[in-house]
Amino acid sequence: MDEHLERAGESTAERSHWERLRYRYNDAYIICCGLERLGIFKYFRNPDEWTIVQIQILPTHQGRGIAAYLIGEFLRQADAAGVPVKLSVLKGNRAINLYQRLGFQVVNTTDTSLQMQRL
Repeated sequence: MDEHLERAGESTAERSHWERLRYRYNDAYIICCGLERLGIFKYFRNPDEWTIVQIQILPTHQGRGIAAYLIGEFLRQADAAGVPVKLSVLKGNRAINLYQRLGFQVVNTTDTSLQMQRL
């Protein structure tokens, strides 16, 4: 993540990493295939809107469609519940292309990130 954080102008200090890790910590799910850990998917659901907080796939498992599959399943559930899904992504992160392919649109920007939503 340091690469994306530095590119966006965000802090890569250890304290900042810990703050990001602790945010909605209880909403984090470890992605596994059998006993092998592939990454993390952090999200929460409110009655009128669902939020993807973080999805990270370990480098050795990236490029295999894992994130696309997980987000796709999440979006199918949101569609069935009739709620929009939002997320925030650091500017310059290549995941923006994935989110756009899945139907997310930029609804707001900050100095360092894009807020995206899929209706």
